[in-house]
Amino acid sequence: MLLTHGHGDHIGDAVSIGRSSGAHVVAPYELSVWLQKKGLQHITGMNPGGTLQALGLSVTMVPAVHSSSTEDAEQIVYLGIATGYVITFEDGLTVYYSGDTSIFGDMRLIGEMYRPMIAFLPIGDLYTMGPAQAAKACELLGVAQVVPMHYGTFPALTGTPAKLRELVTPRGVEVIELKPGETTQ
Repeated sequence: MLLTHGHGDHIGDAVSIGRSSGAHVVAPYELSVWLQKKGLQHITGMNPGGTLQALGLSVTMVPAVHSSSTEDAEQIVYLGIATGYVITFEDGLTVYYSGDTSIFGDMRLIGEMYRPMIAFLPIGDLYTMGPAQAAKACELLGVAQVVPMHYGTFPALTGTPAKLRELVTPRGVEVIELKPGETTQ
């Protein structure tokens, strides 16, 4: 299980899922320490720039621009920096999972260094980038496909896959819109 940062919509069930499944959890260092204190045992803390080889995958932690904290015993607890991941599968497919982030210039470096084919990018706006920023991120990354995420779960998240599609289709980028639990080839 790859965790990007310490907000409730990303770590709310991490402890129970990690315990019940026995999954190996990878997280930013400070978040990993907090999760260990909550009882998780199979955990690797990392920092951006680090690469982990596991289960035939290469997993590189990369920066994201976002906050990372949780409420614990009615206090805000800082849980390290927010991150994303570049994952290279055994067959050579490379994906960039941005986590919650704004657009940032070093996405161009992620594109140049890792050559991801698919990007998972937030489009909700307000707490992350919106569709226009995500379209620019696709350009910086040089990806052929994008999976929109972090949208439509509550009214403040106004970005839509349709708006992203309108912006990237003319540039030759395919939008892969997945429903919860859905997969694609």
